[in-house]
Amino acid sequence: MRKFLLGLLCMSLLQAAAQAENVIVTLEKDNAIAIIDAQTAKLIKTLPIGQRPRGIALSPDHKTLFVATSDDNTIKMLDAETFKDLGSLPSGDDPETFAVSPAGDRLYVSNEDDSQVTVIDVAKKKVVQKIAVGVEPEGITVSPDNQWVVSASETTNMLHWIDPKILKIMDNTLVDARPRAVAFTADSQQLWVTSEIAGTVSILDVKTRQVLKSIKLAVQGVTADKIQPVGVVIDKARQWAYVAIGPANRVAVINAQTFVVEKYLLVGQRVWNLAFSPDQKKLYTTNGMSNDVSIIELDSHTVTKSVGVGRYPWGVVVRP
Repeated sequence: MRKFLLGLLCMSLLQAAAQAENVIVTLEKDNAIAIIDAQTAKLIKTLPIGQRPRGIALSPDHKTLFVATSDDNTIKMLDAETFKDLGSLPSGDDPETFAVSPAGDRLYVSNEDDSQVTVIDVAKKKVVQKIAVGVEPEGITVSPDNQWVVSASETTNMLHWIDPKILKIMDNTLVDARPRAVAFTADSQQLWVTSEIAGTVSILDVKTRQVLKSIKLAVQGVTADKIQPVGVVIDKARQWAYVAIGPANRVAVINAQTFVVEKYLLVGQRVWNLAFSPDQKKLYTTNGMSNDVSIIELDSHTVTKSVGVGRYPWGVVVRP
């Protein structure tokens, strides 16, 4: 009986280890990625990755990790569990952000210096198309139903609606000054976009590709020049949206049904990006100037912990 119980214990420990969530963060000035154990909220290790890593994403099956190493002009591929190097993708010059298609077969990369989007076939590790867009594209996303790829050009103040089937721009939408990040709702019916200079968040109707609502962010005691929204995420139920507000050191909590800002949460300094835990009970933020990650409990909308990770954390994903 004792051996049987020990065997069960070992099996349960192995299963727990296999199911452990990791928060993976790009460290722009350390040329590395940091791995946090989500259960203990502790830094496990830091791994060198390449020059100036920024954008980061997981494949839909959570097996492959993609990291844009901007100054290497490439996107690294790693095994998401072992972090073994799986090769590189030809991303074009200075990749910062990119989006993975719902099937995981393509990457859409923003090339800010060249005013273009590079489309990559992941399996073939080959560029299949280069699409000219506006000046300084950065934010990019793919709708969950795979009907649209949207690229935001910061200097042109425009969203470019690309048909992924024919890889051509089908429409353009003017938005507020310096759009930085774009995110679709899980039902693909809305697109949310942050505008850094305007200090706004805009919600667009995907059918019409027009703005439904523009929300002006304002934090009591914080000057307007520090209200610089960047990353944005919306939960699967479309109940809440969360926006990183850069040097305001806050995350805006927005009711995604009424478009009312319910709360501002104080996090670390110069908050860039955010990522949900798989069960969407927690939110992780990268705080570039305080070199840490804040953990937010979403049931209570409270910041519970910060984890030091290294110099200039920028992108973040959570691996189940």
